[in-house]
Amino acid sequence: MAGGWARDGAVSEQIEASISDELARLKARRSPEGESLTHCAECDEPIPEARRRAIPGVKLCIDCMAERDSAFKARGGINRRGSKDSQLK
Repeated sequence: MAGGWARDGAVSEQIEASISDELARLKARRSPEGESLTHCAECDEPIPEARRRAIPGVKLCIDCMAERDSAFKARGGINRRGSKDSQLK
C-alpha cells in the first residue's frame, strides 16, 4: 500500500538501494595486499602469527589498527527523501 505520491514498494526499494550502495562502498575499500609483516609498521611490535594468517597482507598490530579505526569519521548519508528539513542539516 502506497502513501501519498509513492508507488507500492517504494520504501522497500529505497532501503534496498541504500544497502546496495553501502555494500558497494565497503567492497571498494582497499584491503591489505602482499606479504604480511612480522612486526607492526607503526610501533614495531610483533604481529601474532594468528593475525597474520587471518588477514593476509596485514601491516599493523591490533592496537595500532584499533587506534586508526577510532580516528575514522563517519560520512553523512545520502538524502533520498528530498525533504527541506533533511536538507537543512
